[in-house]
Amino acid sequence: MNVLVLGIGNLVMSDDGAGVRAVELIRELYPLPGGVTLLDGGTLGLDLLPRFDGVDRLLVVDAIDTGAPAGTLVRLQGEDIPTALRTKVSPHQMGLQDLLAVADLQGNLPGEMVLWGVQYGSVEPGTDLSAPVARALPLLVAQVLAELAAWDIHPG
Repeated sequence: MNVLVLGIGNLVMSDDGAGVRAVELIRELYPLPGGVTLLDGGTLGLDLLPRFDGVDRLLVVDAIDTGAPAGTLVRLQGEDIPTALRTKVSPHQMGLQDLLAVADLQGNLPGEMVLWGVQYGSVEPGTDLSAPVARALPLLVAQVLAELAAWDIHPG
C-alpha cells in the first residue's frame, strides 16, 4: 500500500503554511515505514499530479476556512473533500480542487482520501503562525498520526 501525506500551504503567509509545518514536524520526529511519502506540496497545484501515480491513500494536511475559531481542527473524507472545496475552505483551494479533479479524470485518484485541516487565523505575509494555530499544531500532528495508525501505519 502506498500512502501520500501531502502538506499544502505557503510558509511565508503565516497560518497558510500550517499544513506544510505539520508534515515537516512528522518528518523530523516520527520516522515512517516504506510505502509512506511525506511531501511538502507548497502551493504547486497541478504540478503535484505525477506524485499521485501508484498512491492508494492520500492524506492532505492544510489550513482551511470553515468560519470556526482559529486553531479548530476539521477532518474531511472522500467525496466531502472536493464538495467542501467548492465553498472555499482553503486559501489555495483551486489548486487542490483542480488537482483532485484532473486526477479523477485520469483515473488516478487515490482510493481513499482524508483531509485534516486547521482553521487559520491569519494569512498575512509572515513566517510565524498565529498563536491559536501554533497551539493547535501538535494536535494536528497527533491527528495525522492517528489517521495513519487507523491505516495500520506506525512510526518506527
